[in-house]
Amino acid sequence: MIDLHTHSTVSDGSDPPAGVVRLAAAAGCRAVALTDHDRLDGLAEARAEAAHHGVELVPGCELSCAWSPGTLHLLVYFVETGEGPLQEELVRLQVDRHERNLALVRRLRELGVPITAEEVEAEAGNGGVGRPHVAAVLVAKGVTNSIQEAFDGWLGKGAPAYIPKGRLEPSRAIHLARRSGGLPTLAHPLSLGLPPEQLREAVAELADAGLVGLEAYYGRYEPDERAALIAMAEDLGLVATGGSDHHGRYKPGLTVGSGAGDLEVPDSVLEALAARRA
Repeated sequence: MIDLHTHSTVSDGSDPPAGVVRLAAAAGCRAVALTDHDRLDGLAEARAEAAHHGVELVPGCELSCAWSPGTLHLLVYFVETGEGPLQEELVRLQVDRHERNLALVRRLRELGVPITAEEVEAEAGNGGVGRPHVAAVLVAKGVTNSIQEAFDGWLGKGAPAYIPKGRLEPSRAIHLARRSGGLPTLAHPLSLGLPPEQLREAVAELADAGLVGLEAYYGRYEPDERAALIAMAEDLGLVATGGSDHHGRYKPGLTVGSGAGDLEVPDSVLEALAARRA
């Protein structure tokens, strides 16, 4: 069993990178990918912990791309810290995210919500600040009752305090990933918000642009949804990948290794990705 989609305190998860690896080891995972949003900072810590537990660490990150009406995220595997075109773009995205977070706090204050950037940064600790940290502060202040309620009522797309962040065009993100030695895969594809036939057409276009995989074994998908996505991946020549999308307490109900409880990503997925690297 493996898990190729997890987040740590480096971006918007509640567990440190080493903690994510410990959870993977406890779940019986042979390998785990750390895929923080726009960041690779947690890889060194995660790799050291993985070596201690005999778990293979798959280095990676998750990129947000321009898309409408839904959302398009790419998981990039086997990308490391250091120099490279994607790594340079990640630095720019982190600066943009910081500016977006400040604008988000200002918007909330304009709407009458008593919140400061310092409170959000304290919630994030030493990691990158994201909307889940803002949501957690709103819950702590009694503005909302849950993280999900904070997104639905304040922070999500179309909500009063929503501020978009910088996003890459999908084809450019795929190009940067491939030039940097990474393997780009489409995360939680149903979030594109498309009916089946249009989804297939969109994925086919991404495959033509260099997409390698499709996240079919997703933490919250039903068995029939996973089966349909596995069939789509096979038909388009893509690797059917998968993971829990673990964020800890910021996304309750998704556990490393098992997702919502019934997830089991086979080891063969990692072997198929390794073959694409070769």
